[in-house]
Amino acid sequence: MAEAAESRRARVHLRVDARSKRTLERAAAYEDTTVSRFVVRNAVAAAERVIEAHERVVLPATDWDAFHDALLRPPEPNTALRRAARRYRDRIRG
Repeated sequence: MAEAAESRRARVHLRVDARSKRTLERAAAYEDTTVSRFVVRNAVAAAERVIEAHERVVLPATDWDAFHDALLRPPEPNTALRRAARRYRDRIRG
């Protein structure tokens, strides 16, 4: 219950032009909700779509099979990879 109360205390302040405000009010009225609820619901939905587009990877079946196989049976590191790992360790240790 405290979490619900806390989430209602978080605020986001927006400034919009008069035309945008009228548009939001009209849309909110069509959905029988407040402008605040309308804006939050739609902004969160848009944010979730953006996050998913940047964090989700979709592969064709053949690419998935190659990726999965590489995870289960990774190739042995070659000389160039060993050298790169050594340079990285040296830089991190500083």
